[in-house]
Amino acid sequence: MDEPLPSQPVSEIRLEEIATNACDSTFQSVQAYQHSQVESWNTAIINTILQSLIAETSTDTQSPLYKFTVTNTIVQHTTQPPPISSEASPLNGADQRNSVIGRRGMHSASGAYWNNERDGMWNWKYAKGEEKGFDVVLSVIWISIL
Repeated sequence: MDEPLPSQPVSEIRLEEIATNACDSTFQSVQAYQHSQVESWNTAIINTILQSLIAETSTDTQSPLYKFTVTNTIVQHTTQPPPISSEASPLNGADQRNSVIGRRGMHSASGAYWNNERDGMWNWKYAKGEEKGFDVVLSVIWISIL
């Protein structure tokens, strides 16, 4: 296993393992997006990742030397929109494109002011979510308490 950088509490390979395990466990019996379950999925993923990070950065005699935040976003896929044809609709150009509901787009960004030598951020997308009809994007932030 690779060693974490000085600014990371755990290595990127281990972060990916932790995130993959949390998502695999949460979505093991899920066949498709279910809006009524999204809150519980997010809670399960976030809590599992936080518990793993705390366990891996603690000892029996010492608390973690980092504070962690985990955010998770689940975006439902919808069906592909039909091709836009100016002859098929009384709407033109942008008005027509804006009236068509299709697969959702998403862009997420984060920024922070911190100590680059001790604090950091890691973003990741769960690849297996697409086959179930949704995207899962998460971010882990750590801030040294030293």
